[in-house]
Amino acid sequence: MRQRMMTLAAVTLLALGSPAATQLLGGGLPAGALPGGIGGAIGSLPGGVVGGGSGMTSGLPAIGGQGGVVNGLEGPLTGFGSTVDSLSPSNLLSLRRERLRTLVRQNRQILDVDDAGNPVRRDVVIGIGLSPAAIEKAKAAGFTIRRSDTIEGLDLVTTTLAPPKGKPARKAIDMLQAGDPQGSYTLDHVYEPARAPLLPMKGEAAAGGGNGGGPRIGLIDGGVGSHPAFANASVQQRGFAGDARPSGHGTAVASLIVGNAGAFRGAAPSASLMVADVYGGSPANGSAEAIVRAMGWLAQGGAKVVNISLVGPPNSLLAAGVRALQRRGVIVVAAVGNDGPAAPPQYPASYPAVVAVTGVDARGKALIEAGKPLHLDFAAPGADMVGAVPGGKWEKLRGTSFAAPFVTARIALRGGVASLGSEAKVGSGRLGRGIVCGECETPPKAVGLK
Repeated sequence: MRQRMMTLAAVTLLALGSPAATQLLGGGLPAGALPGGIGGAIGSLPGGVVGGGSGMTSGLPAIGGQGGVVNGLEGPLTGFGSTVDSLSPSNLLSLRRERLRTLVRQNRQILDVDDAGNPVRRDVVIGIGLSPAAIEKAKAAGFTIRRSDTIEGLDLVTTTLAPPKGKPARKAIDMLQAGDPQGSYTLDHVYEPARAPLLPMKGEAAAGGGNGGGPRIGLIDGGVGSHPAFANASVQQRGFAGDARPSGHGTAVASLIVGNAGAFRGAAPSASLMVADVYGGSPANGSAEAIVRAMGWLAQGGAKVVNISLVGPPNSLLAAGVRALQRRGVIVVAAVGNDGPAAPPQYPASYPAVVAVTGVDARGKALIEAGKPLHLDFAAPGADMVGAVPGGKWEKLRGTSFAAPFVTARIALRGGVASLGSEAKVGSGRLGRGIVCGECETPPKAVGLK
Protein backbone atom coordinates (compact mmCIF):
# COMPACT_ATOMS: atom_id res chain seq x y z
CA MET A 1 0.00 0.00 0.00
CA ARG A 2 2.79 2.39 0.93
CA GLN A 3 4.53 1.68 -2.38
CA ARG A 4 1.31 2.29 -4.29
CA MET A 5 0.87 5.66 -2.58
CA MET A 6 4.44 6.69 -3.36
CA THR A 7 4.00 5.68 -7.00
CA LEU A 8 0.73 7.58 -7.26
CA ALA A 9 2.29 10.72 -5.80
CA ALA A 10 5.26 10.42 -8.16
CA VAL A 11 3.01 10.04 -11.21
CA THR A 12 0.97 13.04 -10.10
CA LEU A 13 4.11 15.10 -9.60
CA LEU A 14 5.40 14.18 -13.04
CA ALA A 15 2.12 15.20 -14.60
CA LEU A 16 2.03 18.54 -12.87
CA GLY A 17 5.58 19.21 -13.94
CA SER A 18 4.85 18.66 -17.61
CA PRO A 19 3.90 21.32 -20.16
CA ALA A 20 0.46 19.73 -20.30
CA ALA A 21 -0.05 20.80 -16.70
CA THR A 22 -1.16 24.18 -17.97
CA GLN A 23 -4.27 22.44 -19.24
CA LEU A 24 -7.49 21.92 -17.32
CA LEU A 25 -9.55 18.82 -16.86
CA GLY A 26 -10.69 16.25 -19.41
CA GLY A 27 -14.07 14.81 -20.31
CA GLY A 28 -16.01 17.89 -21.39
CA LEU A 29 -19.46 17.79 -22.94
CA PRO A 30 -20.74 20.10 -25.69
CA ALA A 31 -23.32 22.60 -24.54
CA GLY A 32 -25.75 21.12 -27.05
CA ALA A 33 -26.05 18.08 -24.81
CA LEU A 34 -27.81 20.09 -22.11
CA PRO A 35 -31.48 19.37 -21.52
CA GLY A 36 -33.44 21.68 -23.76
CA GLY A 37 -30.68 21.97 -26.36
CA ILE A 38 -28.35 24.96 -26.28
CA GLY A 39 -26.64 24.50 -29.61
CA GLY A 40 -23.21 23.49 -30.79
CA ALA A 41 -19.72 24.47 -29.67
CA ILE A 42 -18.60 28.07 -29.98
CA GLY A 43 -15.02 28.87 -30.89
CA SER A 44 -12.28 26.43 -31.87
CA LEU A 45 -10.15 24.26 -29.63
CA PRO A 46 -6.73 22.70 -30.16
CA GLY A 47 -7.13 19.04 -31.02
CA GLY A 48 -7.43 16.86 -27.96
CA VAL A 49 -7.43 19.66 -25.40
CA VAL A 50 -10.93 19.18 -24.03
CA GLY A 51 -13.49 16.45 -24.27
CA GLY A 52 -13.85 12.94 -25.44
CA GLY A 53 -11.88 11.18 -22.70
CA SER A 54 -8.84 10.68 -24.95
CA GLY A 55 -6.68 13.78 -25.52
CA MET A 56 -3.77 15.32 -23.79
CA THR A 57 -5.68 16.42 -20.71
CA SER A 58 -7.48 13.20 -19.97
CA GLY A 59 -4.53 11.64 -18.16
CA LEU A 60 -3.77 14.64 -16.00
CA PRO A 61 -4.19 14.38 -12.26
CA ALA A 62 -6.76 17.10 -12.47
CA ILE A 63 -10.51 17.11 -12.29
CA GLY A 64 -12.33 14.62 -14.45
CA GLY A 65 -9.32 12.88 -16.02
CA GLN A 66 -9.74 9.17 -16.67
CA GLY A 67 -6.73 7.95 -18.57
CA GLY A 68 -4.19 8.83 -21.22
CA VAL A 69 -0.48 9.55 -21.44
CA VAL A 70 1.54 11.76 -19.09
CA ASN A 71 5.27 12.10 -19.70
CA GLY A 72 5.26 8.73 -21.39
CA LEU A 73 3.37 6.98 -18.59
CA GLU A 74 0.39 5.26 -20.16
CA GLY A 75 -2.68 3.76 -18.59
CA PRO A 76 -5.57 4.73 -16.34
CA LEU A 77 -4.85 7.52 -13.88
CA THR A 78 -7.32 8.59 -11.25
CA GLY A 79 -8.36 12.23 -11.66
CA PHE A 80 -7.06 14.84 -9.25
CA GLY A 81 -10.53 15.24 -7.81
CA SER A 82 -10.33 11.69 -6.46
CA THR A 83 -6.59 11.26 -5.99
CA VAL A 84 -6.27 14.22 -3.68
CA ASP A 85 -7.96 12.35 -0.84
CA SER A 86 -5.09 9.87 -0.84
CA LEU A 87 -2.32 12.47 -0.76
CA SER A 88 -0.92 13.70 2.55
CA PRO A 89 -0.29 17.40 3.33
CA SER A 90 3.42 16.78 2.72
CA ASN A 91 2.61 15.31 -0.71
CA LEU A 92 0.57 18.37 -1.61
CA LEU A 93 3.34 20.68 -0.43
CA SER A 94 5.88 18.76 -2.52
CA LEU A 95 3.62 19.03 -5.56
CA ARG A 96 3.37 22.77 -5.03
CA ARG A 97 7.13 23.21 -4.88
CA GLU A 98 7.65 21.10 -7.99
CA ARG A 99 4.92 22.97 -9.86
CA LEU A 100 6.52 26.33 -9.13
CA ARG A 101 10.01 25.08 -10.03
CA THR A 102 8.66 23.81 -13.33
CA LEU A 103 6.94 27.12 -14.10
CA VAL A 104 10.19 29.02 -13.59
CA ARG A 105 12.28 26.44 -15.45
CA GLN A 106 10.01 26.64 -18.49
CA ASN A 107 10.04 30.46 -18.50
CA ARG A 108 13.62 31.37 -17.56
CA GLN A 109 13.72 34.35 -19.88
CA ILE A 110 11.06 36.20 -17.91
CA LEU A 111 10.90 34.50 -14.50
CA ASP A 112 13.25 34.12 -11.54
CA VAL A 113 12.64 33.23 -7.87
CA ASP A 114 12.71 35.02 -4.54
CA ASP A 115 14.60 33.65 -1.54
CA ALA A 116 11.72 31.27 -0.75
CA GLY A 117 11.50 29.88 -4.29
CA ASN A 118 8.37 31.81 -5.29
CA PRO A 119 8.23 32.91 -8.96
CA VAL A 120 8.95 36.59 -9.66
CA ARG A 121 9.33 38.64 -12.81
CA ARG A 122 13.01 38.57 -13.73
CA ASP A 123 15.03 41.77 -13.23
CA VAL A 124 12.10 43.72 -11.80
CA VAL A 125 11.90 45.65 -8.53
CA ILE A 126 8.93 47.91 -7.81
CA GLY A 127 9.06 50.93 -5.52
CA ILE A 128 5.83 52.27 -4.04
CA GLY A 129 5.47 55.99 -3.45
CA LEU A 130 9.20 56.70 -3.75
CA SER A 131 10.54 60.18 -3.17
CA PRO A 132 12.58 61.89 -5.90
CA ALA A 133 15.63 61.56 -3.65
CA ALA A 134 15.13 57.80 -3.36
CA ILE A 135 14.90 57.48 -7.12
CA GLU A 136 18.15 59.42 -7.56
CA LYS A 137 19.88 57.17 -5.00
CA ALA A 138 18.69 54.12 -6.94
CA LYS A 139 20.13 55.52 -10.17
CA ALA A 140 23.44 56.25 -8.44
CA ALA A 141 23.53 52.63 -7.25
CA GLY A 142 23.30 51.37 -10.82
CA PHE A 143 19.54 50.79 -11.13
CA THR A 144 17.69 51.69 -14.32
CA ILE A 145 14.30 53.40 -14.03
CA ARG A 146 12.01 51.64 -16.47
CA ARG A 147 8.79 53.40 -15.61
CA SER A 148 7.24 55.67 -13.01
CA ASP A 149 3.52 56.34 -13.00
CA THR A 150 0.28 56.37 -11.06
CA ILE A 151 -2.03 53.36 -11.12
CA GLU A 152 -5.36 54.80 -12.20
CA GLY A 153 -8.27 54.17 -9.89
CA LEU A 154 -6.08 53.50 -6.85
CA ASP A 155 -3.83 56.58 -6.72
CA LEU A 156 -0.78 54.38 -6.14
CA VAL A 157 2.49 55.79 -7.49
CA THR A 158 4.88 53.05 -8.57
CA THR A 159 8.41 53.06 -9.96
CA THR A 160 9.68 50.02 -11.83
CA LEU A 161 13.44 49.52 -11.56
CA ALA A 162 15.87 47.12 -13.21
CA PRO A 163 18.79 46.01 -11.00
CA PRO A 164 22.43 46.50 -11.93
CA LYS A 165 23.58 44.06 -14.59
CA GLY A 166 24.31 40.59 -13.27
CA LYS A 167 22.58 41.11 -9.91
CA PRO A 168 19.34 39.17 -9.30
CA ALA A 169 16.39 41.25 -8.20
CA ARG A 170 16.13 39.28 -4.93
CA LYS A 171 19.63 40.46 -4.01
CA ALA A 172 19.41 43.94 -5.49
CA ILE A 173 16.34 44.83 -3.48
CA ASP A 174 18.46 44.73 -0.32
CA MET A 175 20.67 47.45 -1.79
CA LEU A 176 17.67 49.70 -2.32
CA GLN A 177 16.32 49.09 1.16
CA ALA A 178 19.71 49.80 2.73
CA GLY A 179 19.98 53.11 0.89
CA ASP A 180 16.37 54.06 1.64
CA PRO A 181 15.26 52.37 4.90
CA GLN A 182 11.91 54.17 4.89
CA GLY A 183 11.13 53.29 1.29
CA SER A 184 8.76 50.53 0.16
CA TYR A 185 10.23 48.07 -2.35
CA THR A 186 9.00 44.72 -3.57
CA LEU A 187 9.67 42.03 -6.14
CA ASP A 188 6.99 41.48 -8.77
CA HIS A 189 5.66 38.11 -7.65
CA VAL A 190 3.69 35.91 -10.01
CA TYR A 191 0.35 34.50 -8.83
CA GLU A 192 -1.33 31.35 -10.07
CA PRO A 193 -4.89 30.06 -10.24
CA ALA A 194 -5.67 28.36 -6.92
CA ARG A 195 -4.24 24.95 -7.89
CA ALA A 196 -6.55 24.63 -10.88
CA PRO A 197 -4.59 25.04 -14.13
CA LEU A 198 -5.09 28.15 -16.25
CA LEU A 199 -5.90 26.23 -19.45
CA PRO A 200 -5.13 28.75 -22.19
CA MET A 201 -7.52 28.03 -25.06
CA LYS A 202 -8.32 29.16 -28.57
CA GLY A 203 -11.60 30.69 -29.57
CA GLU A 204 -13.44 33.95 -29.12
CA ALA A 205 -13.55 35.90 -25.88
CA ALA A 206 -16.93 36.38 -24.25
CA ALA A 207 -18.27 39.90 -24.69
CA GLY A 208 -21.43 41.95 -24.62
CA GLY A 209 -24.60 40.01 -24.03
CA GLY A 210 -27.35 41.00 -21.63
CA ASN A 211 -28.15 44.24 -19.89
CA GLY A 212 -26.63 43.27 -16.54
CA GLY A 213 -29.07 45.28 -14.46
CA GLY A 214 -27.81 43.68 -11.24
CA PRO A 215 -24.74 44.49 -9.14
CA ARG A 216 -21.37 45.06 -10.80
CA ILE A 217 -18.82 42.36 -9.97
CA GLY A 218 -15.10 42.32 -10.76
CA LEU A 219 -13.12 39.21 -11.66
CA ILE A 220 -9.30 39.10 -11.73
CA ASP A 221 -8.29 35.87 -13.47
CA GLY A 222 -7.58 34.49 -16.91
CA GLY A 223 -9.77 35.61 -19.79
CA VAL A 224 -13.31 34.35 -20.30
CA GLY A 225 -14.14 32.45 -23.46
CA SER A 226 -17.32 32.50 -25.52
CA HIS A 227 -19.92 30.00 -24.31
CA PRO A 228 -23.72 29.64 -24.48
CA ALA A 229 -23.79 30.20 -20.72
CA PHE A 230 -22.88 33.85 -21.38
CA ALA A 231 -25.38 34.42 -24.20
CA ASN A 232 -27.52 36.70 -22.03
CA ALA A 233 -24.85 37.77 -19.55
CA SER A 234 -23.21 41.17 -19.30
CA VAL A 235 -19.46 40.52 -19.62
CA GLN A 236 -16.85 43.22 -20.20
CA GLN A 237 -13.17 42.25 -20.51
CA ARG A 238 -9.80 43.98 -20.51
CA GLY A 239 -6.30 42.53 -20.71
CA PHE A 240 -3.48 43.49 -18.35
CA ALA A 241 -0.86 41.16 -19.82
CA GLY A 242 -1.55 41.79 -23.48
CA ASP A 243 -4.92 41.15 -25.08
CA ALA A 244 -7.56 39.26 -23.11
CA ARG A 245 -7.41 35.60 -24.10
CA PRO A 246 -9.85 32.80 -23.25
CA SER A 247 -8.83 30.47 -20.43
CA GLY A 248 -10.52 27.48 -18.86
CA HIS A 249 -10.00 28.74 -15.31
CA GLY A 250 -11.36 32.24 -15.93
CA THR A 251 -14.28 30.93 -17.97
CA ALA A 252 -15.25 28.39 -15.30
CA VAL A 253 -15.08 30.96 -12.49
CA ALA A 254 -17.09 33.49 -14.52
CA SER A 255 -19.76 30.92 -15.32
CA LEU A 256 -20.29 30.23 -11.62
CA ILE A 257 -21.15 33.92 -11.21
CA VAL A 258 -23.14 35.00 -14.29
CA GLY A 259 -23.58 31.82 -16.38
CA ASN A 260 -27.08 30.67 -17.33
CA ALA A 261 -27.88 27.94 -19.86
CA GLY A 262 -30.41 25.14 -19.62
CA ALA A 263 -29.86 23.25 -16.37
CA PHE A 264 -26.81 25.33 -15.52
CA ARG A 265 -27.14 28.53 -13.55
CA GLY A 266 -24.55 30.75 -11.90
CA ALA A 267 -25.14 32.34 -8.54
CA ALA A 268 -25.80 35.88 -9.89
CA PRO A 269 -26.77 35.67 -13.59
CA SER A 270 -28.25 39.18 -13.57
CA ALA A 271 -24.98 40.80 -12.45
CA SER A 272 -22.63 42.80 -14.69
CA LEU A 273 -19.23 41.11 -14.79
CA MET A 274 -16.01 43.04 -15.40
CA VAL A 275 -13.21 40.60 -16.24
CA ALA A 276 -9.57 41.65 -15.84
CA ASP A 277 -7.32 39.11 -17.60
CA VAL A 278 -3.90 39.23 -15.93
CA TYR A 279 -2.43 36.28 -17.87
CA GLY A 280 -2.98 36.95 -21.57
CA GLY A 281 -2.89 33.20 -22.15
CA SER A 282 0.44 32.55 -20.36
CA PRO A 283 0.81 31.06 -16.84
CA ALA A 284 4.11 32.99 -16.60
CA ASN A 285 2.07 36.20 -16.28
CA GLY A 286 -0.29 37.03 -13.43
CA SER A 287 2.16 39.39 -11.74
CA ALA A 288 1.42 41.57 -8.72
CA GLU A 289 1.70 44.68 -10.88
CA ALA A 290 -0.82 43.34 -13.43
CA ILE A 291 -3.22 42.40 -10.63
CA VAL A 292 -3.01 45.82 -9.00
CA ARG A 293 -3.51 47.63 -12.31
CA ALA A 294 -6.53 45.39 -12.83
CA MET A 295 -7.81 46.44 -9.40
CA GLY A 296 -7.59 50.07 -10.48
CA TRP A 297 -9.65 49.43 -13.60
CA LEU A 298 -12.30 47.59 -11.63
CA ALA A 299 -12.48 50.37 -9.05
CA GLN A 300 -12.92 52.95 -11.81
CA GLY A 301 -15.59 50.80 -13.43
CA GLY A 302 -17.73 50.67 -10.32
CA ALA A 303 -17.24 47.06 -9.20
CA LYS A 304 -18.54 46.59 -5.67
CA VAL A 305 -17.07 43.13 -5.10
CA VAL A 306 -13.93 41.65 -6.68
CA ASN A 307 -13.24 37.91 -6.95
CA ILE A 308 -9.59 36.77 -6.97
CA SER A 309 -9.25 32.98 -7.24
CA LEU A 310 -5.46 33.34 -7.41
CA VAL A 311 -2.78 32.54 -4.85
CA GLY A 312 0.81 33.43 -4.06
CA PRO A 313 3.09 34.92 -1.40
CA PRO A 314 2.70 38.22 0.46
CA ASN A 315 3.68 41.23 -1.62
CA SER A 316 3.67 44.87 -0.53
CA LEU A 317 2.30 46.14 -3.86
CA LEU A 318 -0.54 43.62 -3.80
CA ALA A 319 -1.26 44.54 -0.17
CA ALA A 320 -1.33 48.23 -1.11
CA GLY A 321 -3.77 47.48 -3.93
CA VAL A 322 -6.07 45.56 -1.60
CA ARG A 323 -6.04 48.39 0.94
CA ALA A 324 -6.74 50.95 -1.79
CA LEU A 325 -9.77 48.96 -2.95
CA GLN A 326 -11.04 48.61 0.59
CA ARG A 327 -10.72 52.35 1.19
CA ARG A 328 -13.05 52.81 -1.78
CA GLY A 329 -15.61 50.44 -0.28
CA VAL A 330 -14.82 47.54 -2.62
CA ILE A 331 -15.00 44.07 -1.05
CA VAL A 332 -12.27 41.61 -2.04
CA VAL A 333 -13.05 37.88 -2.01
CA ALA A 334 -10.23 35.37 -2.47
CA ALA A 335 -9.70 31.60 -2.55
CA VAL A 336 -7.46 30.09 0.12
CA GLY A 337 -5.66 27.76 -2.32
CA ASN A 338 -5.45 24.01 -2.74
CA ASP A 339 -1.93 23.03 -1.71
CA GLY A 340 -2.99 21.61 1.63
CA PRO A 341 -2.70 22.83 5.22
CA ALA A 342 1.08 22.30 5.23
CA ALA A 343 1.60 24.97 2.57
CA PRO A 344 2.29 28.54 3.71
CA PRO A 345 -0.73 30.87 3.99
CA GLN A 346 -1.66 32.19 0.57
CA TYR A 347 -2.42 35.75 -0.51
CA PRO A 348 -4.47 37.82 -1.10
CA ALA A 349 -6.82 35.59 0.96
CA SER A 350 -4.68 36.03 4.09
CA TYR A 351 -4.71 39.84 4.06
CA PRO A 352 -6.86 41.52 6.73
CA ALA A 353 -10.46 42.26 5.70
CA VAL A 354 -10.18 40.10 2.54
CA VAL A 355 -13.01 37.55 2.56
CA ALA A 356 -11.15 34.21 2.59
CA VAL A 357 -13.08 31.28 1.11
CA THR A 358 -12.53 27.52 1.31
CA GLY A 359 -14.44 24.72 -0.43
CA VAL A 360 -16.67 21.81 0.56
CA ASP A 361 -17.94 18.76 -1.25
CA ALA A 362 -21.56 17.75 -1.79
CA ARG A 363 -21.72 16.35 1.76
CA GLY A 364 -20.61 19.65 3.27
CA LYS A 365 -17.19 18.24 4.11
CA ALA A 366 -14.15 20.50 3.85
CA LEU A 367 -11.85 19.73 0.90
CA ILE A 368 -8.77 17.97 2.18
CA GLU A 369 -6.53 19.93 -0.20
CA ALA A 370 -7.76 23.35 0.95
CA GLY A 371 -5.06 25.70 2.20
CA LYS A 372 -4.82 27.18 5.70
CA PRO A 373 -4.97 30.99 5.53
CA LEU A 374 -4.29 33.37 8.38
CA HIS A 375 -8.05 33.75 8.74
CA LEU A 376 -11.06 31.98 7.21
CA ASP A 377 -14.44 33.58 6.61
CA PHE A 378 -16.73 31.27 4.67
CA ALA A 379 -16.98 28.01 2.77
CA ALA A 380 -18.97 27.28 -0.39
CA PRO A 381 -19.35 24.36 -2.80
CA GLY A 382 -16.00 23.48 -4.35
CA ALA A 383 -16.51 19.94 -5.67
CA ASP A 384 -19.08 17.63 -7.24
CA MET A 385 -20.14 20.32 -9.70
CA VAL A 386 -19.58 21.67 -13.21
CA GLY A 387 -18.69 24.93 -14.89
CA ALA A 388 -18.29 26.25 -18.43
CA VAL A 389 -15.07 26.22 -20.44
CA PRO A 390 -14.43 27.77 -23.87
CA GLY A 391 -15.83 26.05 -26.92
CA GLY A 392 -19.27 25.35 -25.50
CA LYS A 393 -17.95 22.69 -23.14
CA TRP A 394 -18.75 21.76 -19.55
CA GLU A 395 -16.21 20.43 -17.08
CA LYS A 396 -16.23 18.92 -13.62
CA LEU A 397 -14.68 21.31 -11.13
CA ARG A 398 -12.95 20.91 -7.80
CA GLY A 399 -11.05 23.40 -5.67
CA THR A 400 -11.33 26.57 -3.64
CA SER A 401 -11.00 28.58 -6.88
CA PHE A 402 -14.56 27.56 -7.64
CA ALA A 403 -15.94 28.13 -4.14
CA ALA A 404 -14.89 31.80 -4.02
CA PRO A 405 -17.17 32.99 -6.86
CA PHE A 406 -20.26 31.70 -5.05
CA VAL A 407 -19.39 33.81 -2.02
CA THR A 408 -18.60 36.77 -4.28
CA ALA A 409 -22.02 36.47 -5.92
CA ARG A 410 -23.87 36.21 -2.62
CA ILE A 411 -22.10 39.28 -1.20
CA ALA A 412 -22.92 41.26 -4.34
CA LEU A 413 -26.59 40.28 -4.27
CA ARG A 414 -26.98 40.89 -0.53
CA GLY A 415 -25.02 44.14 -0.58
CA GLY A 416 -22.41 43.22 2.00
CA VAL A 417 -20.61 40.58 4.04
CA ALA A 418 -22.51 40.94 7.31
CA SER A 419 -25.75 39.69 5.78
CA LEU A 420 -24.18 36.35 4.84
CA GLY A 421 -24.11 35.25 8.47
CA SER A 422 -27.82 34.46 8.45
CA GLU A 423 -27.49 31.90 5.66
CA ALA A 424 -24.18 30.31 6.73
CA LYS A 425 -24.66 26.66 7.64
CA VAL A 426 -22.48 24.41 9.77
CA GLY A 427 -20.55 21.72 7.91
CA SER A 428 -17.73 19.25 8.61
CA GLY A 429 -14.24 20.67 9.09
CA ARG A 430 -12.70 24.13 9.30
CA LEU A 431 -15.22 26.31 7.51
CA GLY A 432 -15.00 29.77 9.06
CA ARG A 433 -18.46 31.16 9.73
CA GLY A 434 -20.08 28.36 7.75
CA ILE A 435 -21.20 27.31 4.27
CA VAL A 436 -22.99 29.82 2.05
CA CYS A 437 -24.64 29.31 -1.31
CA GLY A 438 -24.87 25.63 -0.43
CA GLU A 439 -27.35 24.88 -3.21
CA CYS A 440 -25.66 27.00 -5.87
CA GLU A 441 -23.65 24.31 -7.60
CA THR A 442 -24.83 22.47 -10.71
CA PRO A 443 -24.13 18.71 -10.37
CA PRO A 444 -22.41 16.97 -13.31
CA LYS A 445 -25.42 14.80 -14.12
CA ALA A 446 -27.50 17.92 -14.80
CA VAL A 447 -25.44 18.53 -17.95
CA GLY A 448 -24.94 14.87 -18.84
CA LEU A 449 -21.55 14.29 -17.20
CA LYS A 450 -21.03 11.21 -15.05
